[in-house]
Amino acid sequence: MDLYAIKPYLYWGGVAFFLLCEQGFSYRQPTVARTTRWLANLPLSIMNGTIYHLLYTSAIVALILAGQEKNTGLLNAWELPGWLNIVASILILDFFIYLWHLLTHVLPFLWRFHRVHHSDMNMDVTTANRFHLGEFLFTGLIRLAVIYTFGISLTAYILFEILVNLSVQFHHSSIRVPAWFERLWVLFFVPPFLHRIHHSVRIKERDSNYGVILSIWDRMLGTLTTGVEQEKIVIGIGSHREIEKLGFWRLLALPFTRNTP
Repeated sequence: MDLYAIKPYLYWGGVAFFLLCEQGFSYRQPTVARTTRWLANLPLSIMNGTIYHLLYTSAIVALILAGQEKNTGLLNAWELPGWLNIVASILILDFFIYLWHLLTHVLPFLWRFHRVHHSDMNMDVTTANRFHLGEFLFTGLIRLAVIYTFGISLTAYILFEILVNLSVQFHHSSIRVPAWFERLWVLFFVPPFLHRIHHSVRIKERDSNYGVILSIWDRMLGTLTTGVEQEKIVIGIGSHREIEKLGFWRLLALPFTRNTP
């Protein structure tokens, strides 16, 4: 079984694993009913994943294979060892997803779509894929551009997707992680406490900690925030605090309603 074939199993296995962990090692009690949130988050995840796969998977694979055949892309300008090429590719992809994430907060048009993700009033593993379809489709275009420009290999891209999925599931999960582990993990990666700050209703806190796999981009570019009292963080968007208005169909319409902080 190749990497692409096992990717869906790893994704849904991750969802199941972190959901179980949340039941036994929950960070905090939910303030709204889980089932109400899950009835929005899980359909969004399934819809986005299905449409993204239909529109982009074949295009991405075809672009990668064509690039390998023609030896195009900046990474192919150097004869790197296979392992180093993969590491460089994952770093490049992660850096560009960091930049894209930052832009979804900075540009009002993109924030209209990204606020669907931030409107979740609690965080758990289902928040990891609570995105508007429009944002998913924009992200696919960015990935195609990065793959073409740098000549990303198929193995590197699949490994990146697997790492992204597991990373976002981990740092969105409402699990109590030992403080010593988070202190070590945050040196290079994104632990739950760091991303919890990013989901704060406070705009200054929300507009920080954009890293997905690695926290080093935030550290290097000055967007890292760590000194926040975790117990006082309120999750969500200040202007969207009515759970009954955050159902599946309302979330699909959210980018086309009045743009509020």
